[in-house]
Amino acid sequence: MTGGHRRILVVEDDPETAGQIVESLKTSGYQVDLATSGHEALSRGGAGDYAVITIDRMLPDIDGIAVMRQLRDDGIAAPVLIVSALGEVDDRVRGLRAGGDDYLVKPFSFVELLARVEALGRRSDTIVKETILRVGDLALDLMSRTASRRGKDIVLFPREFQLLEYLVRNEGRVVSRAMLLQHVWDLHFDPSTNIIDVYVGRVRRKVDDQQAYPLIHTVRGVGYSLRAPG
Repeated sequence: MTGGHRRILVVEDDPETAGQIVESLKTSGYQVDLATSGHEALSRGGAGDYAVITIDRMLPDIDGIAVMRQLRDDGIAAPVLIVSALGEVDDRVRGLRAGGDDYLVKPFSFVELLARVEALGRRSDTIVKETILRVGDLALDLMSRTASRRGKDIVLFPREFQLLEYLVRNEGRVVSRAMLLQHVWDLHFDPSTNIIDVYVGRVRRKVDDQQAYPLIHTVRGVGYSLRAPG
């Protein structure tokens, strides 16, 4: 786990267990936030950049499974370790199918807890890398659906972001208008429409204007290609 990505959210309502988990993680070098209810977990989990989230199943207001499902629905991709006294096979299966990445049954060894958090943290680093697409000085954040160039935000409408994402994923390849119409608009090719050229023009102005070099290139008679100078 990278040094800047060692924040853990612990969701646990039992004061003794919470204190022990938090102290154990802090001693191991993690930055730890504690939520003692489901509502607090949703608030913190949605606002913070956590490497791993540990969630107790039995919370006083919202079931831990419901909390995890809501975080997943909100686009939170941080790996989740479910920590629960409910240890039957059906309980574990339900937790994992609801979006959990691992399941630890109480009572547990803190050495094992740390090992599992560390393993999930390594997976979290991979998730962070995979959700940021880069070409040259352009960056697309697939989780927040935002784009930036040289660190400056680019304001894109949803369809514009989809178009740019498709070009980025096909970096260096020539993408035809028919391919864009199919994969971005989910439509069959219509030779009479100029919607592709209109949208590419908008995105090009937002991405390339006043930049050191253009990224979006027209391939005459074929389509477009997004590439950075070699």
